[in-house]
Amino acid sequence: MIDGNHLTIEQTVAVAFDPTIEVRLDVAARQKVIQAQQAVQNFIQDGQVVYGVTTGFGAFKDRIIPKEDVPQLQKNILMSHAAGVGPLLDTPTVRAMMLIRANTLAKGHSGIREQTLELLIAMLNRGVHPLVPSQGSLGASGDLAPLAHMALPLIGLGEAEYRGKRMPGKQALQRAGLVPAQLAAKEGLALTNGTTMMTALGVLAVHEAERLACTADIAGCLSLEALHGTLRAFDARIHAARPHPRQIECAAFLRELLSGSTFTRPDDPLNVQDAYTLRCIPQVHGAVRDAIAYARWVIEIELNAATDNPLIFFDSQGNAEVISGGNFHGEPIAIAMDYLGIALTELGNISERRLTRLTDESSNRETLPAFLIQHGGLNSGFMLLQYTAAALASENKVLSHPASADTIPSSANIEDHVSMGPIAARKARQIAANVERILALELLSASQGIDFRRRILGAQARLGKGTAPVYELIRQQIPFLEQDDIMYPHIETVREMIAAGKVQEVALAALKTPPD
Repeated sequence: MIDGNHLTIEQTVAVAFDPTIEVRLDVAARQKVIQAQQAVQNFIQDGQVVYGVTTGFGAFKDRIIPKEDVPQLQKNILMSHAAGVGPLLDTPTVRAMMLIRANTLAKGHSGIREQTLELLIAMLNRGVHPLVPSQGSLGASGDLAPLAHMALPLIGLGEAEYRGKRMPGKQALQRAGLVPAQLAAKEGLALTNGTTMMTALGVLAVHEAERLACTADIAGCLSLEALHGTLRAFDARIHAARPHPRQIECAAFLRELLSGSTFTRPDDPLNVQDAYTLRCIPQVHGAVRDAIAYARWVIEIELNAATDNPLIFFDSQGNAEVISGGNFHGEPIAIAMDYLGIALTELGNISERRLTRLTDESSNRETLPAFLIQHGGLNSGFMLLQYTAAALASENKVLSHPASADTIPSSANIEDHVSMGPIAARKARQIAANVERILALELLSASQGIDFRRRILGAQARLGKGTAPVYELIRQQIPFLEQDDIMYPHIETVREMIAAGKVQEVALAALKTPPD
């Protein structure tokens, strides 16, 4: 049920990936939508000059449009602004866009008609998914080109995917039992002006980042056990002395994951502390958690924001006023997504360094054989896993350059500062995908290291309460490698476990289990 005020990240993710979830418009929100559209009609009848309703767009803001041409003006904005290029957005992103846009319009500040909004919702519910190119938005005035592509099928134009087939927008509507809309005043602008695509990408990036942060904690703990590391650096007193909340939370979570482990090292006067990549997990992962929490905060606000222009407001007597502003500017999202991308890059960097320590016997005090394999030389073992992780980490360093640091004028220098938020959000998701693969490489390598350690410690050796089920999950599908094997299927198997949330799921489930 959407009302413009209560949409969550979790709901958006659910609708994005599950087409069986039905979306409906709240009754009170419906009345606000009707009231705002009536105000638009009154503006036209009174001859009031309103940007995008009785004027052109952008640099044409001073061109007055005759009353009889107002409907054509709204159709024209969809057609002329559908100038996106590049790879198409995946279906979950498009579904998230449709839901977010519908929720924005449900706030009752945009002036769209009830029946047009209901058609957008019906398209979402019946699986009519517009084809939306991923490139072409500057992030102010919002995501104009992507939203124009999203809206074209509403009026029987553009292209859409329906039941797995690509077809003209009008045909997709017909097959779904829907009739194209004839746009009225303000509707074209209401559909195309706003931060919808970058917010949709941001929702999915935050969702992915939260899963990766938890997985990284688990992978770090499994690596620490494989490397005979110590828990001393996770002592609660250390983190209370530097009270960053998420650093404290991370250290506590690591202690839970490693509870009961006999693979860790007790106090040793000859080896009092571990390398930074093990010792500083709470400090690094905690800082990443801070960035993710900030991104979540920004996106949750944006999900329930009116981001088009102009907006319609009503006083206590019901009198309408239209105000031009800049809520379409994506700067809050741009900076948050850049911050998130930088943080996830660091999550990948530290994971790659732990993986290197697992494979380099000179770095792990010969705790493990070179490249985690017997008969090195004949066998290369896990050597190339570190190469791949290094390549992904290096790629992320390039991708983490902030898009929000750039701007370029548009619309004859009227729209002279833009956010580049869509680029920041797309990059954040690319970085997340790379980190997912780096963590898969680390988990695969740490599991191999655990088996070597078990040979030293004996069959009675126990992994931590949270790491043991993750190791077992991996070993259910991937055996210990006695000799060289084709590696990419194993890497993909673990990546799929991470992507499906299974690594996180089994670890958290074990922590909830009461002790024997």
